[in-house]
Amino acid sequence: MQDFLARAKAAGSQVAALEGAVKRKMLEEMADAVEAQCSVIIEANAKDMAYAKAEHISAALQDRLMLNEERITGIADSLREIAALRDPVGRILDGWVTDAGFRVEKVSVPIGVIGVIYESRPNVTADVGALCFKSGNVAILKGGKEAEHSNRAIAAVLQSVLEAHGLPKEAIALLPDSSREGVATLIKQDSYVDLIVPRGGEALIRFVSQHATVPVVKHDKGLCHTYIDQEADRQKALAVITNAKCRRSGICGAMETLLVDETIATQMLPLVAEAFAPYGTQLRGCERSRSIIDMAAATQEDWDTEYLDNILSIKIVSGVEEAIAHIAAHGSGHSDAIITENYTTAETFLNAVDAACVYLNTSTQFTDGGQFGFGAEVGISTNKLHARGPMGINELTTYKYKIYGNGHTRA
Repeated sequence: MQDFLARAKAAGSQVAALEGAVKRKMLEEMADAVEAQCSVIIEANAKDMAYAKAEHISAALQDRLMLNEERITGIADSLREIAALRDPVGRILDGWVTDAGFRVEKVSVPIGVIGVIYESRPNVTADVGALCFKSGNVAILKGGKEAEHSNRAIAAVLQSVLEAHGLPKEAIALLPDSSREGVATLIKQDSYVDLIVPRGGEALIRFVSQHATVPVVKHDKGLCHTYIDQEADRQKALAVITNAKCRRSGICGAMETLLVDETIATQMLPLVAEAFAPYGTQLRGCERSRSIIDMAAATQEDWDTEYLDNILSIKIVSGVEEAIAHIAAHGSGHSDAIITENYTTAETFLNAVDAACVYLNTSTQFTDGGQFGFGAEVGISTNKLHARGPMGINELTTYKYKIYGNGHTRA
């Protein structure tokens, strides 16, 4: 591990020195290589899918794991989008001349070596590797064992391009020891690693947060809410909430709790039940909502559960203030939405809800680096420092001050 991390850190100076045009060309070559090796990646993914089925991994997680030609084309497209982004390194963020007469520039620079720990989705290997490379960083990747073969195949493709350009493969590399002990070692290597981004279940986030000596930006759980206000357009509301829950129920941006204003609950909830019926969504409701439609009872635990499955909790609230209060008590700070045609109510919600992303009349499943125009994201940060929401290439930089003087001395 020490030797690997030393090589990764040494690779950092080479990657950081690359010009933007070179990084763009290499990322475009990586995209081409991914498409060229499509059959190899699918063959590796088939081994992971067989493992997932044998281990009875949930259907939602199997969906996140599965790769086909369409999804591999999507990986390549994402690499090209990242390649085309403006280089985030070397931006002059601010500048001024001091009273003493020297010039100061605040300039963006790479963070360094970034360790990313993730589960299930093998496309993350390509996305994160590319984002780190584009921003001049080294990526150390630790995927889940359920995606081991897929991750190796994708990483090998990216590394082939690195080596073809004379760069060490450690610039984008899988952690050689993928065990829990390996992770425990990685997160304490602050001599070599500059940032850890854990994205996965609560147990992983808690373990990393409690034991890391390397700075951590958490991709924490997505306990997302949608509130249907009394002045909502009903058809718009139904379209948004079914998408927010059912488009892909196993992602962190999926809605887990639906809040409905009490003044429209009697009319709205039967429409909600009818809208979710074709999807087979399991509904769990508060006592008041269960008096209107037939569904299982929601427990106190349900309000705090990220299902990552086709399950939805429903609660009737007395207005926008109670909706905000419920989200404050149970939300994870990821993504929350309001459906309303009332501008004042919308602004009250958007300003008061403390989440990385707040939406008006829009599905929470848009919380995604690609949808935000970032190409992809390293994670959805629920931190407030130093990054929040989808972490793209700009969030993978820090800054330094360049001071230009002419023999200045301080009295």
